[in-house]
Amino acid sequence: MNKEDQTAWPAGLSFADMQQSKAERLSDRVYENLFHAIVSGMIPTGTRLPSENALAGEFDVSRPVLREALDKLRIEGLIYSVRGSGNYVQNASIDETQVSDPSDDADREAMERVGEFLNGLELRLIVEPQAAYLAAMRRGPRDLERMRAALDRYDEALATNAILHYHDYAFHEAIATATGNPRIVETLKSLEYDVSRSVNLMRLLVKYQPLVRAEIVKEEHREIYRHIEAGAANRAKRAMRRHIEHARMRTMNGTPTI
Repeated sequence: MNKEDQTAWPAGLSFADMQQSKAERLSDRVYENLFHAIVSGMIPTGTRLPSENALAGEFDVSRPVLREALDKLRIEGLIYSVRGSGNYVQNASIDETQVSDPSDDADREAMERVGEFLNGLELRLIVEPQAAYLAAMRRGPRDLERMRAALDRYDEALATNAILHYHDYAFHEAIATATGNPRIVETLKSLEYDVSRSVNLMRLLVKYQPLVRAEIVKEEHREIYRHIEAGAANRAKRAMRRHIEHARMRTMNGTPTI
């Protein structure tokens, strides 16, 4: 690839603020965040990824861990390697003409993932509005602080074009934690952006405006938080239900989001 054909690494894009969960394999966390950035268009097609040393430093992982994540992205066709040059992002979307034949194995898998994703949203419609209700009734100062921190990190990541995925989920997890019910927290964790099992689904749904989407999600989160902070349980419940319903509508319109 000629240098003039390369797409520049997006200005301000940073993974440094991504907190690692000890319960997760580090390579999975690296993979999921790079995957999300690629399929959402945050890292454009043709971009050369930073060196392995640089990326390992961004994620605070070893090079073997990073390579495992990169290998997975390479197998899935999201990046490719050029000897002596590095790793490049390639088109993550599927040509619409390629999904017309339901007999194709990849297309059938994609449709199954759509069903799984929508089933997950349906379960969230049952669980999360009630979680918001209970959080408004039971939240303490530490719970509110945790929610505010997640909202602030989301805002900071949005302003710097960093990855939003983790901070989005962290807000929902903080609400679940505020219920004081560990089973609700466990249920929500089981639904946390199963990115690694939804590759083809996300490829089908990448045609959307991530920054517009992110701003909308930001406002919806802020509304939910205001009601929880005020102890307005019924309003918090309704706001959360609207948020999940909007997520489902955005998904059906090709605009996936939490």
